[in-house]
Amino acid sequence: MARKIILVTADYDPLRGKVKRLLREIAEEMDIEVEERKEDWELLIKHGEKDELGGFDLPQVFVEMEDGSIKHVLTRIPLNDRGKLDLEKARETIVSAIK
Repeated sequence: MARKIILVTADYDPLRGKVKRLLREIAEEMDIEVEERKEDWELLIKHGEKDELGGFDLPQVFVEMEDGSIKHVLTRIPLNDRGKLDLEKARETIVSAIK
């Protein structure tokens, strides 16, 4: 089981609000802590997912497990068939990683 959810984002990240809201909902439902880190490049370098140019997209979601290990969970919110954000699919991915 996970100890907490970690969100790495930045003030300029256009999806920050949607992801924060989703993570707060999940945290309340599952009684788990959420930690937001702004531009935590060290965490991204160690555990994050790089893009095709070797950089890092934001936001990225991680879970810290009971043993202290960090697991990457999500970089981009998936899109549905119509090209819109699929927050339900993102929720399923995150909840699955927490369990």
